[in-house]
Amino acid sequence: MTSISRTHARAVETLSLDSTDTCNALSAALVSELAAALTDCGKDPDVRAVVLTHTGSTFCAGADLRDPPDPDALVALLRQIVELPKPVVARVTGHVRAGGLGLLAACDIAAASATATFAFTEVRIGVAPAVISLPVIPRTDPRALARHYLTGERFDPAEAVRLGLLTTTADDVDKALAPILDGMRRSSPQALTETKQLLTARVLETFDRDAAALTALSARLFSSDQAREGMTAFLERRDAAWVV
Repeated sequence: MTSISRTHARAVETLSLDSTDTCNALSAALVSELAAALTDCGKDPDVRAVVLTHTGSTFCAGADLRDPPDPDALVALLRQIVELPKPVVARVTGHVRAGGLGLLAACDIAAASATATFAFTEVRIGVAPAVISLPVIPRTDPRALARHYLTGERFDPAEAVRLGLLTTTADDVDKALAPILDGMRRSSPQALTETKQLLTARVLETFDRDAAALTALSARLFSSDQAREGMTAFLERRDAAWVV
């Protein structure tokens, strides 16, 4: 069963996370399939831009706790989005949690409907937003990010725009994206590639400098006693032992 569905219209390839039974959680299979689809898009001269979206009410629930991806594979996927020689545009009409925010931050432009919600929930299950920090931290306001990293609170699209995770929010996300995608259709493929490289240079410097350390941190935390308790509590729909 595929985890990614694809459509193509006027030089824009739309990749939809399509694993609604797991709320589009980042499983090993989904990460692998998305990476393969992005590789195809990067090589296809008929693709001017990529839209990353979702089926169901959740864009991405974060890591699949029953079938988590290898941290190195997740790093590679996030870097692939940043490095893809075509713009990648996130289209969100639902909930985004934890690792899903890494996908959002890796995209060049991100738009969400007014009903979308966001949360960095890692701290509530005993881990940290380690790997996803590679694209998140360079693209967000550090003071605003601290609150959400440290509390796991849910926040709305307006706050996501203020934070730097979203480019725009609107009641009709497709109407908001229409002029953006039209602008890319009117742009030279060469110019889009070179301009994207200008915009992503600092993000890629963070990958080069910090990827190994953050991957090791992720692996250490996920194997810890507190993470086991946090993930068990989450799956059992109860408070973790440390909640006071």
